[in-house]
Amino acid sequence: MLNVLTVPAFNDNYLWIIHDGNHAAVVDPGDAAPILAALNAHKLSLVAILLTHHHADHVGGVPTLLQHAKVPVYAPRNDRIANVTQSLGEGDTVRVPELDLTLSVLDVPGHTLGHIAYFAPEQHWLFCGDTLFAGGCGRMFEGTPKQFLASLDKLAALPDDTKVYCAHEYTLSNLRFAQAAEPGNDAIDMRLQDEQHKRDNNVPTVPSTIGLEKATNPFLRTREAGIVTQLASAGRAAGNDPVAVFAALREWKNNFR
Repeated sequence: MLNVLTVPAFNDNYLWIIHDGNHAAVVDPGDAAPILAALNAHKLSLVAILLTHHHADHVGGVPTLLQHAKVPVYAPRNDRIANVTQSLGEGDTVRVPELDLTLSVLDVPGHTLGHIAYFAPEQHWLFCGDTLFAGGCGRMFEGTPKQFLASLDKLAALPDDTKVYCAHEYTLSNLRFAQAAEPGNDAIDMRLQDEQHKRDNNVPTVPSTIGLEKATNPFLRTREAGIVTQLASAGRAAGNDPVAVFAALREWKNNFR
C-alpha cells in the first residue's frame, strides 16, 4: 500500500515522499534536510529521486541526498539539471520496482520549457511541480501562452479524481484571484472558505483534485463565458480565444494583490 508524505520546506514549498512503509521515492527535493529528517522519522530507505524542472527550490537537495544514498535520479531531458541518471520526456515510463510504482511522464512546458509531470495511473496521483497549482498555475518564465495552455489542458484531461500534488502553498491567494476573474462562480467562494479553514488549522490545502481544479481554477476555465466577459469588462482582453484569455489571466495574476 503506497502513501504520500507531505514535507514542508522553505516558506511555502511542499516536497513529496512516496513510500510503502519501507522504501521511498522523493519528488522535487529542493532541500535535503527536511527530506532526511522525514526519512529518518518514518524509517524509510530512499530508492529514487524524481524531478519536474530545474529551479533550485526543486533540485537543490539532490547532491546531499546522493551522499546518503546512491539512487537513480529521474528528470526532464530538456531542462538543465545535474546528477541525472535517466532523462525523460512525453510518453516515457518510470518504474520504481522497490515500490511497485509506475509513473507516466507528461511534457508540460510553460513554467520552464522542459517541465515534466509524473502521473501514477493506478493510484490517480499527479506530481506536477509548478505547472498546475491548487487554484492557479505557475508563472510563465520560459514558455509561451500557447504551450502553457496546452500543458494545462493535458492535465485537465486526467481523471477528475486524480490527486494534484503541486509544489507550493499558494492556494488562498490563487482563489482570491479566481474570485476576481470569475465573480459569479459560487464554487470558488465555497472552496475559499474550505481552504481558509484548513490554513487556519495549519492543514495543507494540497493535494487537490483535477475535478476541483476544473470547477474553480481560472487557468483551466479559459473557455468559460464568465471569465471572458470579466476580462473584457476590465479591458484586459477582447474576444474568446483561449490562448489570449490565458495570456491575459496570467498577466493579471502576475500583478494581482
